[in-house]
Amino acid sequence: MSASLSALYVYPVKSCAALAPASAQVEPRGLAGDRRWLVVDQNGKFVTGRLHARMPLIRATPLPQGLRLEAPDMPALDVALPAADAPRRRVEVWRSVVDALPADAAADAWFSRCLGAELALVHMDDAAHRAVNPDYGRPGDEVSFADGYPQLLISAAALDALNARLAEPVGMLRFRPNLVVAGTPPHAEDGWKRIRIGEVEFDVVKPCTRCVFTTVDPLRGQRNADGEPLKTLTSYRRTPTGVTFGQNLIPRGRGTIALGDVVEVLE
Repeated sequence: MSASLSALYVYPVKSCAALAPASAQVEPRGLAGDRRWLVVDQNGKFVTGRLHARMPLIRATPLPQGLRLEAPDMPALDVALPAADAPRRRVEVWRSVVDALPADAAADAWFSRCLGAELALVHMDDAAHRAVNPDYGRPGDEVSFADGYPQLLISAAALDALNARLAEPVGMLRFRPNLVVAGTPPHAEDGWKRIRIGEVEFDVVKPCTRCVFTTVDPLRGQRNADGEPLKTLTSYRRTPTGVTFGQNLIPRGRGTIALGDVVEVLE
């Protein structure tokens, strides 16, 4: 059995719910529409499900000129794309600083009410730039509001191997990948350096280190009190740089990828 793309996930707002399209456009910063919106606090620092476990319950659906926000016990809200010439707001994601476009006050109020804190929503347009870590990328490589790299890939067998060790199995969305590959041994991706999916090539640049967000059940919006699955992952996936699960990718071209595409290991 050859390796193939078995799932595709896009997260329009960082830390919020996943969409699962049958195909997606690959752009230099990642899949089209992936993590181009970000929730920030009053100081402009990024806010994620590490702090607010309810965030995966928030569904953001792309509209032709913006987003529709939906969440349990909240009214739906349509948010317009900010005007490109609007005043920008400087925000921080890890150690990156980005001049993003603020959404309107209604979006800020919606997130603040939903999550119980003073929050705001911002957008990354093409004029907002964020470089990847130069230790792992090339000059000019950029990323969206994702943690560090344009795409995250995990083999389906890696999750199967983890679930075989757990009393209560978990779903793949605990790990928030963009690309899931079937038809490989567990963690085969750890040995890859360059791959092709459909018509697009990718560099496999760095293992993904995992954090407490993996303990948040995205279907309940609650953290597991037992610390799973991170506790079990720590028992067999610890490295000098942290607990790893999945690989970060940088695309080396544009194009469409789709479910069922062959995943070819080039190096």
